[in-house]
Amino acid sequence: MRGITVTFPGVTALDSVDFRLFPGEVHSLLGENGAGKSTLIKALTGVYRIDGGQIEVGGAAVDFTTPADAQRAGVSTVYQEINLLPNLSVAENILLGHEPRRPWGGIDWPQTRRQAGEMLRGMNLEIDPASTLSTHSLAVQQLIAITRAVAVQPKVLILDEPTSSLDNDEVTELFRVIAHLKEAGVAILFISHFLEQVYEISDRLTVLRDGRLVGEYLTDELLRIDLVQKMVGAEMTALSEMQTRTSEREVEEALGGELPLVSAIGLGRDGALEPIDLAVYEGEIVGMAGLLGSGRTELARLLAGIDRPDSGGVSVDGSVRRFRGPRDALKRRIAYASEDRRGEGIIGDLTVRDNIVLALQADLGWFRRISRKRQDELAQSYIQALNIRPPNPEALVRHLSGGNQQKLLLARWLAIAPRLLILDEPTRGIDIGAKAEIQNLVTNLAENGLAVVFISAELEEVLRISNRVAILRDRKKVADIPNHDLTVERLLTVIADGAEDDDEELRGAER
Repeated sequence: MRGITVTFPGVTALDSVDFRLFPGEVHSLLGENGAGKSTLIKALTGVYRIDGGQIEVGGAAVDFTTPADAQRAGVSTVYQEINLLPNLSVAENILLGHEPRRPWGGIDWPQTRRQAGEMLRGMNLEIDPASTLSTHSLAVQQLIAITRAVAVQPKVLILDEPTSSLDNDEVTELFRVIAHLKEAGVAILFISHFLEQVYEISDRLTVLRDGRLVGEYLTDELLRIDLVQKMVGAEMTALSEMQTRTSEREVEEALGGELPLVSAIGLGRDGALEPIDLAVYEGEIVGMAGLLGSGRTELARLLAGIDRPDSGGVSVDGSVRRFRGPRDALKRRIAYASEDRRGEGIIGDLTVRDNIVLALQADLGWFRRISRKRQDELAQSYIQALNIRPPNPEALVRHLSGGNQQKLLLARWLAIAPRLLILDEPTRGIDIGAKAEIQNLVTNLAENGLAVVFISAELEEVLRISNRVAILRDRKKVADIPNHDLTVERLLTVIADGAEDDDEELRGAER
């Protein structure tokens, strides 16, 4: 792929990106959210048309207009969400659309099962082709999906986050299959946010950031800390308006013998997060750092009662609570603003006023309707306090900029007077000015006693706003560090190397 450019209205998703794959290698594609990984894959597989550049397969120029074109040229994809049919047999899933036929046109079922069995054995998989897919574990289904992709004898196999739902033993089995495919000469594009796995399986790495190529590297020649720097960028952003760093408030030293407001105690969820301890105090901003896939959002959703834990619990004011859903967390004044602002946050076809009062109305119940006068008062108050533009409570939210939509979400949760506010990527995709406004607002709220968990992929932002930083890696908490002269370089080192909690230097402020 040479000089690949993909644009959408007002956005350049890929800007003259180069990417190459050789037979019999595993090449990892890396980058944070918005880096352009998915766009590059979709350009390669015919989902997106390219606006510039050239794709070649086997030295021949190609012009894919559909995924079927890509598959005919030898490019197969196994997506993160397994797209198999659980009610059908393993053989039917593997040969779907390619089943051997009888002379009169019907499917030759015995031959279908024989062919599927040969393919499974060729992958060193001992699986009954006649068994129903749903009877197998997720890991086995992932391997069956790969077998189906290999059934068309691809030249290129794209594996998009294939290990995201697998445990260590299942990952080992998957890597054995990948090694087998390498030996057969298949070029494998591997996408994962787990650096341990990337370094174990990959021959080369390509890093994207903000739709541009950062570089291509031999895995053995690139240190992990250097890889993390290339993925997230180490340069400081120009937010000079930000006032004195939050870390200078010495929140931990002022806490004395206070109990934490909210604590995660052995909180975990199978396949999503290893059991974690984390304490958050009133007036404290706890930053959460780590690469995408490290478990940041998973922990936030468990704290807010959105997902149910398989281990541990959440303590509020010293008493352990079992949240059956987000409504239970809201009763304890724990609010969560999702990173998916459009999908799980704003309601674009409602007005600014309607969006602001939504959580408060739900909290009161629909039989205790907030009067229109009170709605107008709340809307005007938060529009003014948060500088929401345009300052029109009747404006439809879908017409607001991303930064103003984010401030609107903050207004919604502030209206219920939360004690803990969990903000998941609150400044993603917004301009510098709006970012500075939101950071200053969060700092001011903490100074007035609000506890905040602040999640961001931008390490400079985490350092700028947090009193303490919890670092997650591969679904585990690996450090909890007071923000006393903490540097981006030190954060990068912990993220890359996975320093352990029992390191005296990295012990956090939990009491």
